[in-house]
Amino acid sequence: MSIRLKTTYFLFGKNRKNFLHIFFVFMLSPLLSFSQARIMQGIITDSDSGEYLDGATVYIIENKVGTIADENGHYSISIPLGNCIVKFSHVGYESQDLVIRDNTSLKQNMKLKPAEFLQEIVVSSRKKDDNVTNTTMGVQRLSMEEIRLLPAIMGEVDILKTLQLLPGVQATSEISTGFSVRGGSPDQNLIVLDNTVVYNPGHQMGFFSAFNNDVISGIELYKGHFPFRHGGRLSSLLEVKTREMIPNRINATGGIGLISSRLMVEGPLGDKTTWIVAGRRTYADMFLAFAADENLRNSTLYFYDLNGKLTHRLSKTDKLELNIYNGLDKMGVSVGSFNYGNTASSLTWNHAFSKTLFGKFSAHFTDYNYQLGSNLNNMDVTWKSNISDWMLRADFHHPVSELWNLSYGISGTYHFFKPGDISFTGMGFNDYNITKTEALEYGIYLSNEQILTSRLSAKYGLRFSSFQNTGAFSHLYTGWEPGIGAVYKLTDNSSVKANYSHNSQYMQLANNSASGSPLDIWFSASSKVKPQEVDLYSLGYFHNLNDNMYEVSAESYYKNLKNVIDFREHSTLLLNNNLEDEIRTGTGKAYGIELMVKKNSGKLTGFVNYTVSRSERTIPEINKGKTYLAPYDKTHAINIVATYNMSKKVNMSLIWVFATGSPTTYPTGRFGINGEYFPVYSGRNEYRKPNYDRLDLSLNYIPKPNSKKKWKSEWNFSVYNVYNRKNPWTIIYQQNKDTGIPYTEMLYLFGIVPSVTYNFKF
Repeated sequence: MSIRLKTTYFLFGKNRKNFLHIFFVFMLSPLLSFSQARIMQGIITDSDSGEYLDGATVYIIENKVGTIADENGHYSISIPLGNCIVKFSHVGYESQDLVIRDNTSLKQNMKLKPAEFLQEIVVSSRKKDDNVTNTTMGVQRLSMEEIRLLPAIMGEVDILKTLQLLPGVQATSEISTGFSVRGGSPDQNLIVLDNTVVYNPGHQMGFFSAFNNDVISGIELYKGHFPFRHGGRLSSLLEVKTREMIPNRINATGGIGLISSRLMVEGPLGDKTTWIVAGRRTYADMFLAFAADENLRNSTLYFYDLNGKLTHRLSKTDKLELNIYNGLDKMGVSVGSFNYGNTASSLTWNHAFSKTLFGKFSAHFTDYNYQLGSNLNNMDVTWKSNISDWMLRADFHHPVSELWNLSYGISGTYHFFKPGDISFTGMGFNDYNITKTEALEYGIYLSNEQILTSRLSAKYGLRFSSFQNTGAFSHLYTGWEPGIGAVYKLTDNSSVKANYSHNSQYMQLANNSASGSPLDIWFSASSKVKPQEVDLYSLGYFHNLNDNMYEVSAESYYKNLKNVIDFREHSTLLLNNNLEDEIRTGTGKAYGIELMVKKNSGKLTGFVNYTVSRSERTIPEINKGKTYLAPYDKTHAINIVATYNMSKKVNMSLIWVFATGSPTTYPTGRFGINGEYFPVYSGRNEYRKPNYDRLDLSLNYIPKPNSKKKWKSEWNFSVYNVYNRKNPWTIIYQQNKDTGIPYTEMLYLFGIVPSVTYNFKF
């Protein structure tokens, strides 16, 4: 027993160099056990639209071995000698079997036919038993077909708010697109749009997602150990992918809602090129023109976003993709304005070197900026801030055999931080500039996935990262980030899984409000601020019933965090040229259990999940050194999601959520000096806000589901917060000016909110 305990510490403890030796031994071991096999590969697409089917399943029935198509619909699998049957499938499509003989071509492109109508709301849309067989835990995927069935607020179905229904994921505040994963802060989530980082994924102070539903094909969330090609965050990776289409004619999709409308158009340009252009805009400012108050009539309140994508097939083995996103929010009144926006673009070259070696080379640019201006008494003040990245990366996938399924690559990023440039006009003040910083971040990784026996599979890898501040205060940090996951099939329908990973985070968000703000400031690790680190351990049991109609899962996790940051009492985060002086660091831990039951087929589909968790911090200079709750700790969370298909014309959806109130610090007393009273506060996050619960309903109506006309339409009717629950958004502490007696006020955002949206396609 003692030997095993020492070995565990040897592998995953502080002496990680020993892990490297073990890692490379495992990586080389498959070379000793190659078996004769043929490699079959091809591309899987939608038979109607030509869209690449990311996540489609290729499964060999005889030896029960399968693989998953990548984001370009490409698959590669080892075929045994002799005859065999290969099954191609994808959620929402009819499965197709292919008989492979000795003389069958090993180049097989497959076109899957969409099912008549979608009957499912499945969290994972990979193969049917992927939750049982996949080596990685905490991975959940949603397609846009599934998301569109859910209730919408103000006519907008939102992918980020849908994420908040998954186990272990919580909204940071009412209606916000910000989310916390397993007790972590929002800046610990890496959000990428076609592999390009998006720093602020929200519009209108977080009420709306920055992602246009018509352009997105689906999302994939990793809540713990995520692919080695990405790093730099502690809690999660959210991959948002745009549509991969091969349309043979011009198509359009759009919607008209109460406060926003959208339109997406796509089509071919010759035989080898396709394009997508999409736009979305709110028009709340148009209603302000009818306000009785003249100041409101002259106000500005709207956002827009634009998407563009160009895909060109250079040859059978080469493809170029150009992706562009731009979004802008504008808010303004007579005395001031506030604008902020995102730009994210990428250029990607996909190349197949051989039947078993695929490369992706890409360049990425992202920028998040905001501008705050005021005009009082003919005195103008303008504050500008932004963070931008330039990235180059190369990623390779090399599936040699069942024992040698390699992924490896390298990336480099240049970061530029401009916390704030403030200019004054007509005031006689000098301009004020907060020190700009620059940094270089690199990453290199190697991983392997192998089937060890008919019941045991493993995936393991190693990532090396470095982060260097440049300029007068240059400082270098490096880190090894190992990870390993294994799955053991107890039966054909059940398995147990175990994962371990170590991650580092070099960039943080200066934010002392749980609800978040577009004015939050990103800053990097430095000589005074060490990178945050986490060791994540997870263990789970997974079981499917009735031919995968029902899925039952139980996942437990434990996170041990180092160099966790928080800010001292009454800290000043904005316009602070010495922000590092406000930061305090310490340790943290988070642990919990996530239970889920899902029904994947039939007229009634959906899921129920329950999470019990804890997230704590211990920082010597805060709360007198006593351990306190992290801002996003929520002990209990329950989510119920159900969709009922009444007919081909009508389906109904329901969402009910419950969560323990967020931790908060309350005033517990007061003292007076010369008739003026001052509050005395409790320990950090010693109390909680009231619990949160809400019910949403929606009805989707398709007038002519079997129509053969090009124009197709549907209506969505939704009611947000059906029973008018007044959930707290924030709590304000006031004091009566006459009596000096303190009191509290609870602010809430919405009561019942009905909405209607008309969606169309042609």
